[in-house]
Amino acid sequence: MANPTDYPHIVVHPPALDGSRRVTEGDVTLGIASHLDDVVEILRLADLDRIEVEQSDLIEWQGGGPDDWPGLSEHEW
Repeated sequence: MANPTDYPHIVVHPPALDGSRRVTEGDVTLGIASHLDDVVEILRLADLDRIEVEQSDLIEWQGGGPDDWPGLSEHEW
């Protein structure tokens, strides 16, 4: 069995007032995401792109899942 520390623990934090979500690995902030695609890119840049973002047990979604991006619908494009 693999050691649990061999796998990253990624947290996508609850949305901020603007709808963005902080993405961390342990105590390290990897980036700020405004959309699911941002989470994918942040993980790619951190060389963690083998993680299935929407279905992985390695990602803890706080304050909503991968489809929850409040604030985005409030913007007028």
